Amino acid sequence: MSDDEAHDIHLQELRRGTVVLACLRLLAEPGYGYGLLEALQSRGFDTDANTLYPLLRRLEKQGHLTSEWNTDEARPRKFYRTSPAGRALASRLMRDWTDLT
Repeated sequence: MSDDEAHDIHLQELRRGTVVLACLRLLAEPGYGYGLLEALQSRGFDTDANTLYPLLRRLEKQGHLTSEWNTDEARPRKFYRTSPAGRALASRLMRDWTDLT
Protein backbone atom coordinates (compact mmCIF):
# COMPACT_ATOMS: atom_id res chain seq x y z
CA MET A 1 0.00 0.00 0.00
CA SER A 2 1.34 3.41 -0.94
CA ASP A 3 1.63 6.29 1.50
CA ASP A 4 -1.16 8.09 -0.37
CA GLU A 5 -3.48 5.09 -0.12
CA ALA A 6 -2.78 4.73 3.60
CA HIS A 7 -3.40 8.44 4.10
CA ASP A 8 -6.71 8.28 2.22
CA ILE A 9 -7.91 5.34 4.33
CA HIS A 10 -7.04 7.04 7.61
CA LEU A 11 -8.44 10.38 6.49
CA GLN A 12 -11.76 8.66 5.72
CA GLU A 13 -11.75 7.11 9.21
CA LEU A 14 -11.03 10.51 10.77
CA ARG A 15 -13.92 12.09 8.88
CA ARG A 16 -16.27 9.24 9.79
CA GLY A 17 -15.39 9.72 13.45
CA THR A 18 -15.99 13.46 13.41
CA VAL A 19 -19.17 13.67 11.31
CA VAL A 20 -21.37 13.85 14.44
CA LEU A 21 -19.47 16.91 15.64
CA ALA A 22 -19.61 18.45 12.17
CA CYS A 23 -23.39 17.95 11.98
CA LEU A 24 -23.98 19.40 15.43
CA ARG A 25 -21.90 22.45 14.59
CA LEU A 26 -23.38 22.99 11.13
CA LEU A 27 -26.94 22.66 12.41
CA ALA A 28 -26.51 25.47 14.90
CA GLU A 29 -28.50 27.21 12.16
CA PRO A 30 -31.53 25.27 10.87
CA GLY A 31 -30.82 23.11 7.85
CA TYR A 32 -32.36 20.27 5.92
CA GLY A 33 -30.75 16.97 4.98
CA TYR A 34 -29.69 17.69 1.40
CA GLY A 35 -28.28 21.09 2.32
CA LEU A 36 -26.35 19.48 5.16
CA LEU A 37 -24.98 16.84 2.76
CA GLU A 38 -23.70 19.61 0.49
CA ALA A 39 -22.20 21.54 3.41
CA LEU A 40 -20.42 18.42 4.68
CA GLN A 41 -19.11 17.54 1.23
CA SER A 42 -17.83 21.07 0.64
CA ARG A 43 -15.80 20.66 3.85
CA GLY A 44 -14.30 17.33 2.85
CA PHE A 45 -16.77 15.01 4.60
CA ASP A 46 -17.72 12.60 1.83
CA THR A 47 -21.02 11.47 3.32
CA ASP A 48 -23.94 9.91 1.50
CA ALA A 49 -27.64 10.12 2.27
CA ASN A 50 -27.77 6.50 3.44
CA THR A 51 -25.36 7.44 6.21
CA LEU A 52 -26.57 10.94 7.01
CA TYR A 53 -30.32 10.47 7.42
CA PRO A 54 -30.06 7.60 9.93
CA LEU A 55 -27.48 9.70 11.84
CA LEU A 56 -29.88 12.67 11.93
CA ARG A 57 -32.72 10.46 13.18
CA ARG A 58 -30.46 8.94 15.86
CA LEU A 59 -29.24 12.37 17.03
CA GLU A 60 -32.84 13.59 17.16
CA LYS A 61 -33.95 10.53 19.13
CA GLN A 62 -31.08 11.13 21.58
CA GLY A 63 -32.24 14.73 22.04
CA HIS A 64 -29.24 16.36 20.34
CA LEU A 65 -31.29 17.69 17.41
CA THR A 66 -34.78 19.04 17.03
CA SER A 67 -36.73 19.02 13.78
CA GLU A 68 -39.61 20.82 12.17
CA TRP A 69 -41.39 20.37 8.87
CA ASN A 70 -41.55 23.35 6.52
CA THR A 71 -44.59 22.97 4.29
CA ASP A 72 -44.49 26.49 2.85
CA GLU A 73 -42.74 25.31 -0.31
CA ALA A 74 -44.03 23.00 -3.02
CA ARG A 75 -42.07 20.14 -1.52
CA PRO A 76 -42.13 19.78 2.28
CA ARG A 77 -38.71 19.69 3.95
CA LYS A 78 -37.70 18.59 7.40
CA PHE A 79 -35.38 21.13 9.00
CA TYR A 80 -33.04 20.14 11.80
CA ARG A 81 -31.44 22.30 14.44
CA THR A 82 -28.99 21.51 17.22
CA SER A 83 -30.81 21.41 20.56
CA PRO A 84 -29.39 22.80 23.81
CA ALA A 85 -28.28 19.23 24.68
CA GLY A 86 -26.64 18.97 21.25
CA ARG A 87 -24.82 22.27 21.74
CA ALA A 88 -23.53 21.01 25.09
CA LEU A 89 -22.37 17.77 23.47
CA ALA A 90 -20.69 19.68 20.64
CA SER A 91 -18.86 21.85 23.17
CA ARG A 92 -17.61 18.80 25.05
CA LEU A 93 -16.55 17.09 21.81
CA MET A 94 -14.72 20.26 20.73
CA ARG A 95 -12.85 20.32 24.04
CA ASP A 96 -11.98 16.63 23.61
CA TRP A 97 -10.82 17.32 20.05
CA THR A 98 -8.67 20.23 21.22
CA ASP A 99 -7.13 18.07 23.95
CA LEU A 100 -6.31 15.39 21.39
CA THR A 101 -4.76 17.79 18.93
